[in-house]
Amino acid sequence: MSMLANTNAYDYINVLDKAADAAYIRNEVLSNNLSNANTPGYKRQEVNFETQLAKALRSSRYRSMDAKVADLKVNRLKPITYTDYSGFSYRIDGNNVDPDTEGAYLAKNQIVYRGLELAINQEFKNLQAVMK
Repeated sequence: MSMLANTNAYDYINVLDKAADAAYIRNEVLSNNLSNANTPGYKRQEVNFETQLAKALRSSRYRSMDAKVADLKVNRLKPITYTDYSGFSYRIDGNNVDPDTEGAYLAKNQIVYRGLELAINQEFKNLQAVMK
């Protein structure tokens, strides 16, 4: 197994793992937004990961996806939590959280997380098939 660790066999798994971490953090952030839906002055938070990943992959335009993923600096891919629409509020109390919208984002994020989970499992199955 140590020889396998020195190859690019885990490249996709590492990227999928980072994406799953970002989805987990996004779930916490969205849940926090919902918890603060009635807190005066609270501004919704959001997580940026997909933009960073797309930018990192775009930096080597004319290469195969395998080559792009192999060259990614996975430790630099970190989800960033930020305040979304900090200057915007449609309520008198200054809060900008819409519970219906947050619920939809939460449902979408849960689907994304489950998809990432399935993709990671499939990558491990592919590795197992190669090792047989």
